[in-house]
Amino acid sequence: MKSLSNFARFLHHRTQSLKQGEPVALPIYASSTFHLAGDPDGAHFYSRNGNPTVEAVEAAIGLIENAECVLFPSGMAAIAAVFEAHLAPGDTVLVHADGYYNVRGLLKQFFVPRGVIVREAPIDRMAEADLTGCKLVFTETPANPGLSVCDLAKLSARAKAAGALLAVDNTTPNPLAQQPLDLGADISVMADTKAMAGHSDVLAGHVASRDSALLSRVRDYRRLAGAIISPFDAWLLHRGLETLELRTTRANANALAVATYLRDESGVAQVRYPGLSNDPSHAIASKQMQSFGPILNLTLPSRAKAEAFIAHHPMLAAATSFGGTHSSAECRIRWGDAVPEGFVRVACGIEPTEDLLAATKEALRTI
Repeated sequence: MKSLSNFARFLHHRTQSLKQGEPVALPIYASSTFHLAGDPDGAHFYSRNGNPTVEAVEAAIGLIENAECVLFPSGMAAIAAVFEAHLAPGDTVLVHADGYYNVRGLLKQFFVPRGVIVREAPIDRMAEADLTGCKLVFTETPANPGLSVCDLAKLSARAKAAGALLAVDNTTPNPLAQQPLDLGADISVMADTKAMAGHSDVLAGHVASRDSALLSRVRDYRRLAGAIISPFDAWLLHRGLETLELRTTRANANALAVATYLRDESGVAQVRYPGLSNDPSHAIASKQMQSFGPILNLTLPSRAKAEAFIAHHPMLAAATSFGGTHSSAECRIRWGDAVPEGFVRVACGIEPTEDLLAATKEALRTI
């Protein structure tokens, strides 16, 4: 029999170790403190140091990532932990110029004043950027919101040659669509708030690595800083993970279908989706991704038309996140991204594809 995929192993990991009468579903260990008679012996004693529910979810994500995993209460908490653990005054970090804007904001507001040197490069040119003197390279691919793609294998090889660590934000695709660690990255981070949890009801994030020493620094920071996810949120995340493959398959198919339709519409100035054969990122994306993610973007002639498109679309929630069961959209100009006024980021959910397509066509006709 063909060896099981990482995701299949995750689905049956818990059931294979159960004893007679134990629950099939993961229990919530809501206690902050545990019985500790005498000296500490490695058992649980305080949830900031370890909680059985959280550890079970870390093990589950570890199976999907094929790596060790440390869980956090948000994606930005996970990213901050990587920076705190691996950047010191005088270090240089190269960061994306066109990915998620809060990452650059965190570095500029809190790390530059400490003496960390921040350099920027566009995501589709990071693999050719000057890495001289870099301690850390932090990229995101595909980029949020522009969907440019970075050649991770090439960037990884150049980072190693320069003596730099490579950390990759893998939130846009998720580990079923792309495995940065297989492509040579040292660290993979994700906002599990998005597709991993998948129901728009929990904040979570994780850091994964196959280098125990790198991850040990991240884990120590979490313990000392107290950046702990609650057992309830970890349990919700685990519940969402069990349908990740099903949800991802539908959402990605929806994104491709909608992008394909919009590409041929005369009223749409531009459509970006790495799964389109004519997309500038398609060649690299096809090489390093198993599927192309749930996000596409389109540019309409004005912001007024973009807002009208969202308002008249019955299957687009006006919301700023993605990865949920529902499709959503927003004008990204409102957050200060360097995009045209009529730029719309669309995050596809798991609606029936034909219904979503029909609603998209009708919304475009009304503006």
